[in-house]
Amino acid sequence: MTILWCESVDARRVGFAVSRQVRRAVAKNRVRRRLREAYRATRAAAPARAMLVVIGKPSALSEPFATLANQLRGALAAIPGARA
Repeated sequence: MTILWCESVDARRVGFAVSRQVRRAVAKNRVRRRLREAYRATRAAAPARAMLVVIGKPSALSEPFATLANQLRGALAAIPGARA
């Protein structure tokens, strides 16, 4: 997973995208759903004033959800800024 971010004066905004390496639409939608749910579980780790884009990779399909959520939590915690 990759996270692109930039500081913002507005409240936090998040978008989800899936890599072209994930071929089928069903798989892309599953990756997007898993990322959204992982973000819901870890949103407290994200900065309060940032715009984020979370890009899912093919490994997001096969990893256990707890691992995916922990990776996302770690990535969000590495972004500087005040937390909500």
